[in-house]
Amino acid sequence: MSILDLVPIPEGRTAAEGIAASMEAARQADELGYRRLWFAEHHNTPGLAASASALLIARAASLTERIRVGAGGVMLPNHSPLMVAEQYGTLANMFGGRIDLGLGRAPGTDPMTARALARSAADAQSFARNIADLQGWFGAAGTARSAPIFSAVSAGTDVPIWVLGSTVNGASIAGRLGLPFSVASHFAPEQVMQAIEVYRDAFDPKAPTAQIDRPYIMAGINVLVMPTDEEARRQWTTVQQMFLNIRRGRRGKIPPPVDPDQVAPAFELAFAESALRFKAVGSPKTAVRALEEFVARTGVDELIAVTYTYDPADRMKSFQLLAEHWF
Repeated sequence: MSILDLVPIPEGRTAAEGIAASMEAARQADELGYRRLWFAEHHNTPGLAASASALLIARAASLTERIRVGAGGVMLPNHSPLMVAEQYGTLANMFGGRIDLGLGRAPGTDPMTARALARSAADAQSFARNIADLQGWFGAAGTARSAPIFSAVSAGTDVPIWVLGSTVNGASIAGRLGLPFSVASHFAPEQVMQAIEVYRDAFDPKAPTAQIDRPYIMAGINVLVMPTDEEARRQWTTVQQMFLNIRRGRRGKIPPPVDPDQVAPAFELAFAESALRFKAVGSPKTAVRALEEFVARTGVDELIAVTYTYDPADRMKSFQLLAEHWF
């Protein structure tokens, strides 16, 4: 079990407060025994402070001792691959090989912002070539595979690379490259089962880029654990409101919970619940049962939990209860 943090900013709070809460959560996740803590990348989003992933990783890694810390992920079209190699090579040198690098082809934002960020091509061929170059920079020689460009700071760090995706296209790329695959089932559930099947079928352990000898899948799932089902359902209304606000074009900070009967009309609520269908929300017993059912259905190797609450203390309570009943 791992954690994906988007560094939420609740209504009435600042980005600085959101970052501070996430760093406190990092300390807790390390103590509780979670396997990884990954930071997402989003831009032009008022309610999320997860934009400069490498900086968040550096701070979280400096505050922890055991947990792996990484990017979930770097949206590669927004970045120069050489700069990514240098940043994550530096992190690996600083933090003893606890660094993961998840890579995605989506921009993590709207089209206008994506144009402002664009630094590399987003097509599948360019993505695969960039991954090969990154592996070269992280390898013993420290040289890109496509050009004699050397990176001293990343050479020999062997930073593990993951491919992130929400569709069969991303799954196919991950499989053909022989890399672990992280599927975004927590917000894009439509192609999850197909993507898992495509990844396993396409997996090539003999690919030049392969770093594992068998398929390995980590799946995102929405998790919110409270002492009772009733309390969890009320806290879950924060997440429902977030997704409904996105649909309505009302971008804002993380809203406080409300009475479950007051969230939205049934037809709108159905939209949110469809997008968030892979979830474990409830008391520890209810949540663990949902997690076990999800693992049995998908056969994934690892889960990465996504938890939003208005009050950061409630998010840490959820992490605590999940750890007590899952590990």
